[in-house]
Amino acid sequence: MTTLGEEGRPPSGGWPRWWLRRGAAACALLPLAALFAVLARLRRLLWDSGWLKPWRAPVPVVVVGNVTAGGSGKTPLVAEIARALRDAGWHPGIVSRGYGRRRGAAGPLPVLPDSAAIDTGDEPLLLRRLCDCPVWVAGNRPAAARALLREHPQVDVLLSDDGLQHFALARDLQLVVLDARGVGNGWPLPAGPLRECPRRPRDATLGPAQAAAQAPQPFFALRRGAGDVRNLGDGRVLSLAEFRAEHADAAVCAVAAIGHPQQFFAMLRDCGLRLARTVALRDHREIPGELLRDLPGPVLMTEKDALKCLRGQPGLERLWAVQLRLDVDPAFIPWLLARVARAASRSPDGFTSA
Repeated sequence: MTTLGEEGRPPSGGWPRWWLRRGAAACALLPLAALFAVLARLRRLLWDSGWLKPWRAPVPVVVVGNVTAGGSGKTPLVAEIARALRDAGWHPGIVSRGYGRRRGAAGPLPVLPDSAAIDTGDEPLLLRRLCDCPVWVAGNRPAAARALLREHPQVDVLLSDDGLQHFALARDLQLVVLDARGVGNGWPLPAGPLRECPRRPRDATLGPAQAAAQAPQPFFALRRGAGDVRNLGDGRVLSLAEFRAEHADAAVCAVAAIGHPQQFFAMLRDCGLRLARTVALRDHREIPGELLRDLPGPVLMTEKDALKCLRGQPGLERLWAVQLRLDVDPAFIPWLLARVARAASRSPDGFTSA
């Protein structure tokens, strides 16, 4: 089996290797890390002191973000929360910056089921298709929130996919997501992966059980697993057991352009798949067509990456999107619903009209 990163570099799960330990490379970057930490703290003080004032929506706002650079699996959790809210009688809407969309794209921009990922960003498009609720993108999250609420007055709770360190949108709940890497070496950028102090007060942290020791309370366990697989050519959906049986003699490959590709590959191996080759690409990057043609046999990818494969392009019958199965602590959703209801029952004083 071979595992390749971009340009042949060994993969490190989307992080430089020095972010995982306090070695010589990380120590050499500590002066820059100290400067980053001071600037981040000063920026936070501008908001906390009232010099800069956030826009407060007329509905509760839940921000799902991370304290580390790169992806940690926020988007699937946003989808899970949106479905739980809808099942409980709420009408959620989702705002996002739309990372990865082309420069100059109009914003605020509604995300439609048939939108192109290059216009909206891959994660907002995935959320629109998974959640069947309004999704808007803009570089300025308050602008996206205002536009969404004007066009969809029935929305009574907003979810922000990412944006934990973007304080212009006032929030009622702050949720932090960690993956198996936790907080790495625990140092700020660029000596480590931290965007902010991991102990800064927030409402809850979610992640794998082994990350609980690095996170403040309350902590809810979050486990990700591979679900069914869908063929991009004919739309067939197979269980992983059926996929393994159908391709028992084939060289199965996997490709991922997400925040932590190695986690996706490990998830597949944990399900009993033997991967002949894996390719890790930078998060949000389009997967080159020549790369897919060069990989032998069936190719597995995430649902997010599958969005960037155009309908009608050659070779779709070899490509399979892996659905993500999310197992969340059963106590989390009741806790969340209670907190959202509490925020909604607050006095409207201080809310700003959409």
